[in-house]
Amino acid sequence: MASAEVASLQADAAAAVAMSFFEDDDPADVLDDDDSGLGKRPTMCRSLFLYDTDDSNTEAKDMVRSKLTDGPGEFLYILGNAEVDADKGFTEAELAIVVQNFLRVVSECEASATELRRKDVEGRTTVEYLVRRQAEENDFMEIRVAVVGNVDAGKSTMLGVLTHGELDNGRGLARQRLFRHKHEQETGRTSSVGNDILGFDSTGSVVNKPQTHGSGVNWERICRQSSKVITFIDLAGHERYLKTTVFGMTGHAPDFCMLMIGSNAGVIGMTKEHLGLALALNVPVFVVVTKIDMCPTGVLQDTLKLLTRILRSPGCRKIPLLVNNKDDVVLAATNFVSERMCPVFQVSNVTGQNLDLLKSFLNLLSTRLQYRQSDPAEYQIDDNYSVPGVGTVVAGTMLRGCVRSNDSLLLGPDPLGRFQLCTIKSIHRKRMPVSEAHGGQTATFALKKVRRSQVRKGMVMVAPSLKPSACWEFEGEILVLHHPTTISKNYQAMVHCGSVRQTASILSMTKSNLRTGDKAMCHFRFIKSPEFLRPDARLVFREGRTKAVGHVIRVFPHEPIQPTTRAGRSKASKEQRDEQKAAHAAAQTSTTSAAAAVETGTAASTTAGSAVAEGPGATDGAATASAGDPASAAADAAAVASADGDELTSALAEMTVAGGVPSVKGGRTRRKRNPRPKPSRES
Repeated sequence: MASAEVASLQADAAAAVAMSFFEDDDPADVLDDDDSGLGKRPTMCRSLFLYDTDDSNTEAKDMVRSKLTDGPGEFLYILGNAEVDADKGFTEAELAIVVQNFLRVVSECEASATELRRKDVEGRTTVEYLVRRQAEENDFMEIRVAVVGNVDAGKSTMLGVLTHGELDNGRGLARQRLFRHKHEQETGRTSSVGNDILGFDSTGSVVNKPQTHGSGVNWERICRQSSKVITFIDLAGHERYLKTTVFGMTGHAPDFCMLMIGSNAGVIGMTKEHLGLALALNVPVFVVVTKIDMCPTGVLQDTLKLLTRILRSPGCRKIPLLVNNKDDVVLAATNFVSERMCPVFQVSNVTGQNLDLLKSFLNLLSTRLQYRQSDPAEYQIDDNYSVPGVGTVVAGTMLRGCVRSNDSLLLGPDPLGRFQLCTIKSIHRKRMPVSEAHGGQTATFALKKVRRSQVRKGMVMVAPSLKPSACWEFEGEILVLHHPTTISKNYQAMVHCGSVRQTASILSMTKSNLRTGDKAMCHFRFIKSPEFLRPDARLVFREGRTKAVGHVIRVFPHEPIQPTTRAGRSKASKEQRDEQKAAHAAAQTSTTSAAAAVETGTAASTTAGSAVAEGPGATDGAATASAGDPASAAADAAAVASADGDELTSALAEMTVAGGVPSVKGGRTRRKRNPRPKPSRES
């Protein structure tokens, strides 16, 4: 670039600043013209980055900071884009100055800019950049992608290749690193919800590196070096594990869905089921066709034709886009969420063909929803553990708000529909200790003084300001996707709503019977325990091959029975203890009196026996004594027992009549049994 040309451009800066660029347009309106972050106003781009002045630098920094703060932390920006063809692009001399100033402003805003593509039209060039905030060491952007597809479509193999940085050998080497159970390694089929991560730094480079020792990856190292982390939720493809797949799609709240299709097998089995589930839950879908290295060309073309016809059907209404280069990647990523576009990738896990295009697409994905930290915290639990030395740990997703260590949240509902206050000891994200967790992030909490038996999947932790309440019954609007016969009143099926998974019964419907394709309002009631639901939440209603989708219209709060206060229980127990002590003292007094009376009667009996032995003259008195004294002693004891109301004394009296003689020794009552007579020699 000639120095005279550069000098002339800088000399025009004073005249450009003197002009009023915003006489007709308000600067805020100009910034808000493009919600997607793509610069479309040529005057704005030229005034911000072409002329290096104090005012233009201030405006440029404010623009970059506002887009980083208001958005998910990254945005796309086109240098040279314009509504008028004559103003599009820059010359070679202008582009050098614009790029230099743009990169300097971005770096001063603690962000990084990565060039995505360039376009040359009639000697003028436009450049598109990805601007991403440089995340702190313990903070990163998180995108959740659910991986679904038919069995043997290559889901686990694809994730093993992406996350471990090594290609597959064609015999299942890559997938062995992801399996969690022994039977999964033996059969090669995923039966549980697996998780793995792929990290990107601020420049868009992959952080995951092959491990020289061991088969795992260091999650903590990846998260510390990454500005964006893609969390893959590996779901089961076999029909037997459909319940697990539905729970992963509803309970783990994925942002996007990656549908895997084997090119040699085509769209078969559970592929349509998983596609319909993603569409019902309103999750954007992109397709990855695998095994193209071993598939004949004709079979691959037939698979793509069938896939295109399904995506364009009235049930899907998608626009398939075959991604073959980086321009297609940028086009698919910028129109993926807001438009009906469905990108289709053709990859090979053995040769690595087109894997770079898939990684570039994942790098450009951004969160669909925006979360505010000022909202009350809400956290749904999808798993729980008992860690030695730590205690009970729950895993789940932050739906909104912000949670910090030592915060107190309400945990519930329990089987009675109550919520208890618990404190969070520590927080981990992707096995990395952090101080707080925000909405849209997955995290694990260590809880204080909570047993694992008190926690189950489907429970929530919410801020006390929300005043949560559980519900046994709710109303929902459902659409029956498939049912072999008819659905009527009292029909029971499994309801999936967020992390809630429980059988519910239909109490009433707006129609007498429901068949495939019918839509109605239904009144549900849970079978086992109350749950925490929110209106407008998506739900899936299934039982065997029966499938229905819908959303919650209204919930009926359940008022739990509150237990007595701690102070009330302590006072009542103290009064009971005083009464028990008084009764015990009275029983001891009565027992002592009864024992003394029995001993007196025994002595009288002995005297009467000796009188009988002395002679017949004493028979009358002895008979009176023998007939009267023991019985009178027992009667006296019984009278004392009845007077005092003591059951123990009554039992002692009965023992006396039966022949046993009780004695009181050392404050304890003992029973003296009659000695067993020794057998005589004659017998």
